[in-house]
Amino acid sequence: MKVNTFRNEYSNCMNESFLFFYRIYACIMFILLMFIFIPFMVIAALFGIYIGGNIIFLLIKLWALVWYFFCGLRHENEGKQPDKMDRPFIYVANHDSYLDAPITMLSLHGQFRALGKTEVRRIPFFGWIYSYGVILVDRADKDNRAKSVRILKHVLSKNISIIIFPEGGFNYTNETLSRFYDGAFRIAIEMQTPIVPMVYFNAVNVLPRDSFFKLTPGKTKTIFLEKVSVEGMTLENISELNEKVKKMIAFELAKQEKQKQ
Repeated sequence: MKVNTFRNEYSNCMNESFLFFYRIYACIMFILLMFIFIPFMVIAALFGIYIGGNIIFLLIKLWALVWYFFCGLRHENEGKQPDKMDRPFIYVANHDSYLDAPITMLSLHGQFRALGKTEVRRIPFFGWIYSYGVILVDRADKDNRAKSVRILKHVLSKNISIIIFPEGGFNYTNETLSRFYDGAFRIAIEMQTPIVPMVYFNAVNVLPRDSFFKLTPGKTKTIFLEKVSVEGMTLENISELNEKVKKMIAFELAKQEKQKQ
């Protein structure tokens, strides 16, 4: 009995020691890769907000791929991402972890733009990179929110897809999903742009939302759900569309959790 107890304690100690050094290593790799890519991003920025922004965007995707590889993280895409052809899409997904940013880069092909919080821009160096990859929004500022919507619509008009996390932030509720804001669905109807719901699964287990220093090696997954057409919808259908997409994502999350057990 005492021998088994000692073995368990020793195993737990070794596991905790491994995770401690692993997390330090992951942080170092993140910062190191950032400084390796920054010079190339600075050069790309000289080509302007569109050409330069597209180049920086590709560099960010490469950064995410390399960081995942060196940290022993794996990612899988399930379901078929719609062919872009001659039109953009509005991607919407659940939001539970800081890993959602690299997951987005590893999930979507081609050019797209994301809606992100303006607060992240204050982080030294990373904030500058972040501002090139996302459309910033300050949800507390009504004028800023309106401006971000105009930019999102302009991006769509240029045949570039966008991704929005309709929960607006991490889900700290006891529900599968927190409240979905109407922004993505209003834009979809006004621009008559199809919505592609996505489920980001297991990210919160690999990296809990409360601290970067809780990262563990593991696998994340993106599930592409069936495209939702908004053809013929009007602004009176916003709540209906919101609820439909939310139910699709919630159902798939529950299904994935059940399969995992």
